[in-house]
Amino acid sequence: MKRIALLLLALAACDPKVVVDKTIARTAETVISDVTGSAVANCVVDNAQPVELEILARDVGVEAGTRTKAIIRGILARPETQKCLTRGGLVAPSLT
Repeated sequence: MKRIALLLLALAACDPKVVVDKTIARTAETVISDVTGSAVANCVVDNAQPVELEILARDVGVEAGTRTKAIIRGILARPETQKCLTRGGLVAPSLT
């Protein structure tokens, strides 16, 4: 009985919006990784706006196009993203 109560408490603590947001971010990360590599993708995801992640996540399973690369390029240009790359000793790829 105690286990059931703990399970119910744990399930109640799960916010569906948080779960959805994390799923979108991880999906977007797979799209970004194909363009930038996985290490750089982490900095991009960490500094992207939620709407950008949603747009990028829609491109899962297809080759990155002009719009996808433009969004990633814009996120890479942000000062906080640049700081993240510097801290990790990473270099942003040239996206043309």
